[in-house]
Amino acid sequence: MKQNKQEIGKKAHFDGHEAEKKAALYLENKGYQILNYNYKPPRGSGAGEIDLIVVKSKILIFVEVKYRTSHSIAAESVSLSVQERRITGAEYFLMENPEYKDFDMRFDVILMTSDGFIDQIENAFEVR
Repeated sequence: MKQNKQEIGKKAHFDGHEAEKKAALYLENKGYQILNYNYKPPRGSGAGEIDLIVVKSKILIFVEVKYRTSHSIAAESVSLSVQERRITGAEYFLMENPEYKDFDMRFDVILMTSDGFIDQIENAFEVR
């Protein structure tokens, strides 16, 4: 029996949420402090939700988590428009949290696959 679009969407949302929890645990085990889960900038701002915001050694890190069936598909899903929305989201976070303005900043991507593979790409993209 085929799944309808709504069921597929619910499963994708659940899988993504579970991947974000696993990514947070992965980062915590590497010594990162989780500051924020699913940071949502103001609606209509053109900014995208940031999956995780973490800090380590005075470095503020905005993390995009991508869960897909393969590493290459996960990597390809971090498009230029995704990057631009996350950068704008980071700018909103810094406006709302000026205590981090003197921290170094970077954007990481964590790619996860259905077979349990996790790949953290540090400095995956930069502010243009």
